[in-house]
Amino acid sequence: MARTDLPASVAEEIRNRVFNEKGFMKVTQVVRRGGGTFRVSLRPVVIKGENKYQGEMTEDGRTQVKNFDLEGARAGLEEMLGQTGPRELHLVTASGDLHVRVTRKGKVLESRSGKLSREVDDQQGHDRIKRQPLTSFDADLLLKTLGIADADGKIRASMRGKYDQVNAFLKIIDVTIAEKPDKTLNIVDCGCGRAYLTLAVYFYLTAVRGFEVRVCGIDRRADVIATARTMADALDVSEHVTFIEGDLTDSEAPFEPDMVLSLHACDTATDEALARGIDWKCRYLLCAPCCQHELHKSLKEGGPMQAVLRQGILRERLADLLTDTFRAQILRVLGFRVQVMEFVSAEATARNILLRAEFGVKPGQQSAVSEYLELRDFWKVTPWLETRMAGLMNKYLTRY
Repeated sequence: MARTDLPASVAEEIRNRVFNEKGFMKVTQVVRRGGGTFRVSLRPVVIKGENKYQGEMTEDGRTQVKNFDLEGARAGLEEMLGQTGPRELHLVTASGDLHVRVTRKGKVLESRSGKLSREVDDQQGHDRIKRQPLTSFDADLLLKTLGIADADGKIRASMRGKYDQVNAFLKIIDVTIAEKPDKTLNIVDCGCGRAYLTLAVYFYLTAVRGFEVRVCGIDRRADVIATARTMADALDVSEHVTFIEGDLTDSEAPFEPDMVLSLHACDTATDEALARGIDWKCRYLLCAPCCQHELHKSLKEGGPMQAVLRQGILRERLADLLTDTFRAQILRVLGFRVQVMEFVSAEATARNILLRAEFGVKPGQQSAVSEYLELRDFWKVTPWLETRMAGLMNKYLTRY
């Protein structure tokens, strides 16, 4: 691995802006070494009326906070600037940001935001930006590469909904995996598209949670896979974030997955994502469905629900609710604890339902099976996911 020192001019610029520029807000550095991640930051604070600097260090999931006077802060910054190997450094000031990234091959990449005029809280020393997963680490280059942010680092108006969706999904992952795994966490993003979630998951879990992570995105569209691979190369993460072009039904991840993600896969593609997660014996399944057409076509008119089924919009919404209910019940039958939840506001997307499932109970429990059969028989339908998982489902359904 190449040893690379920061260019002297860049190091001096950082020193000057941290200690001499009015409006310094925070400097953060993330260093990847020995398979782990070390994150350290420095920001100004006011403690009992005195100006201090607060250092925050996170390694192996443990965070330490220490306050420094000016002399201690200077020493701490010099230690940051003296690091070697792959790393990222992000300087935030009221007037603009500086991002420096050193790749594994020793290449130094610099980017600067345009001129900014941020409001600074003089008592706390940080800007009043709502904390989100994608603001809890230096995501500037990631967001620009994904096209979510413009050249100045501002979230594009047209991408605000996607930005909110990804942040919301990351929050769900945070809650789902409370403790750091004792091994590499293997994640598959089914129907990954342009890899907004795929890449964001990798950077968030490594930079903030300190996890060892491998992520694989699968999509059948050659153009989006080519774009995703190009972005992974540009971000220097292609060793850990890979992409497969192919149908989800017969594509295989390069590892044994622990978690399956799916963000707005259309119609039965969501069912296939759930099915592959079950096939792979994943512990975690997190799927936000999109359009639901399969059950819509199967609902038979007549009977006490005729008044609902007669109206197209009511029929469509009913089919959506029933589809996700059947999915949740099938997962329960197969041994998953399931929660159906809103994961983001309706302003971000009308498709804001998410199924969160974790394997951990005995499959085929009578209550789960009987509830499923009663629901299925009432509506006189066979959900697509049941047909797809017939090999497993029949083992439990034929008992009752």
